[in-house]
Amino acid sequence: MQPSGTKNHIELSITLHPSLFEPYIAILSEEGIEYFLEEDDRLLAYLPESEWNEAKEQAVRSLLEDTFGSVPPYKVSFMADRNWNAEWEAHLQPIEISDRFLIVQKNKEITPKPGQIVIEINPKMSFGTGYHATTRLMLRQMEALELKERKIMDIGTGTGVLAIAARKLGNRLPILAFDNNAWAAENAAENAEENHAPNIRIELFDAEEELVANLREGYDLILANINKNVIDRILPVIRNYAPQAEVLLSGILVYDEPWLKKLLKRLGYTSVKTIYEDEWLSSLVRAETPAKH
Repeated sequence: MQPSGTKNHIELSITLHPSLFEPYIAILSEEGIEYFLEEDDRLLAYLPESEWNEAKEQAVRSLLEDTFGSVPPYKVSFMADRNWNAEWEAHLQPIEISDRFLIVQKNKEITPKPGQIVIEINPKMSFGTGYHATTRLMLRQMEALELKERKIMDIGTGTGVLAIAARKLGNRLPILAFDNNAWAAENAAENAEENHAPNIRIELFDAEEELVANLREGYDLILANINKNVIDRILPVIRNYAPQAEVLLSGILVYDEPWLKKLLKRLGYTSVKTIYEDEWLSSLVRAETPAKH
C-alpha cells in the first residue's frame, strides 16, 4: 500500500527547550500532526503538503497559544519527496523498554539480556519506535498481563510494535491491528513479517468509522495508544459494543488524568492499573458492570 496523493511534506521547525518536546508533541497531535523528530533545541514536525494551508497554520498557532500562552519561534519549510525511512534510521538507537523488552532497528548489532525479547522495528514515519514514553508505557503494562488466550485489537497500530509484542509474549489468538495512515499500515505489515509474528491482521481504516463492526467480533483486550480527543470519542463506543473487554490506554498527559477519571466514571469503567513516565500515563481499565444498550 502506498499513501495516496503526493509524498511531499511540510516541516515545522519549532525552537523549544527539550523539556517541552513531550507536551508540544501531545498538543500538535491533536491537530493531526503525527510525525516528529527531536534535534537539540528544535522539535521537527511533519505533515503532508496537501494538509497545510493558512487555516491549518492558524489552527496550530491558536492551539499553541491557548495551551502554552504563546507561540514559540518556528519555521515552515517545504520538503520534497525523499527517503523518509533513511531519515528515521539515521536517528534510531536500541531502546531498552525493560528487562523483558528491547527494541532495535533491523540489522543493528546488539546483545540482549538473557531472556530479553527483541523486537526489530523499521519505521516509515510511523509512531511506535519505542522512543516515545507512551509506547514504552504500553509495553510495560502488556508484559504484566496474561495474553495467551486474549483476542486483541490494536487501535492506531503505527509500526505494529504492540501487536508484535503481544505475539512475542505468547498470544495465540488472531490479532487485529489497524491505522488510518497508509504509511503505518504498510510499515506494520513489514515489521510483523520481519519479527515472524504471524496471524496479525493489519488493516487501513479509521477507528471511528469502522470500530463498531469490528468490536462485534468479540475482542477482550483493546490496545489504544492514541490521543486524548480520539479516546474521548471511541471509549464510549467500546463500552457499548465490547463491555467485556479490558482497554489499555495511553497517549494521555498526566495533566489530563482528572479528565480521564471523569470519563471513566461516566462510562462505568474502573482503573485497574495506571503507570507513569515523564509527562505521560498509561491506564488499564475495565468495565464495572455490563453496558446498557
